[in-house]
Amino acid sequence: MTFSLVGRCERTGQLGAVVTTSAVGVGARCQFARAGVGAVLTQHRTDPRLGPIMLDMMEVGLSAEEALRGTVAATDHRDWRQLAAIDARGRTAAFTGANVRPAHGEAHGKDCVGIGNIIRSADMPAAMVRAFEADPARPLAERLLAAILAGEAAGGEIAAVVSAALLVVDRESFPYVDLRVDAHAAPLDELARLWGLYGPTADDYVSRAVNPDGAAAYVAPPPKR
Repeated sequence: MTFSLVGRCERTGQLGAVVTTSAVGVGARCQFARAGVGAVLTQHRTDPRLGPIMLDMMEVGLSAEEALRGTVAATDHRDWRQLAAIDARGRTAAFTGANVRPAHGEAHGKDCVGIGNIIRSADMPAAMVRAFEADPARPLAERLLAAILAGEAAGGEIAAVVSAALLVVDRESFPYVDLRVDAHAAPLDELARLWGLYGPTADDYVSRAVNPDGAAAYVAPPPKR
């Protein structure tokens, strides 16, 4: 009942993830990323503890494949888990346990890997990968959004999705983008709308953190009438 993708921008080194599901609060449980290290997904009978474990392993030099396989080997109840990872070099890995409900699938592409479970077609992750790869010059956040929207257009999951989240890390320890939508009738459209509002200001928020003396002042939007 979840589909998602992790990706990397070769040009900027940004890493990120996008995810959607028919349950509330997907952004708090399923996606994790660390600047200069990698991005990971954990879903289906989700264990959020696995995300930081995989990132910790990549931070000490393991590849995405090594970190994911090591985590799987050391994890109880692994047959219930679906995982994916990308490291700072763009190497990818994925795992789907024996108890993950069908249809499920995974697809690897250049600088990305998509996964899904309880989806309408096992081929749907490949549609996400194609959308992500289509225009490498676009900002990573936009490529991630294009991927998840392509997944929905390719059949999505069996139930209607109600939550979605977009996470991108750049150079700092805090996220460059961390947008979440919950309990919404059209969460993917809403996530894209939020990015349209946040995207033009994302660099400003970083500047206010690392160089407040030189940062542009915040200008509040006019009140609604």
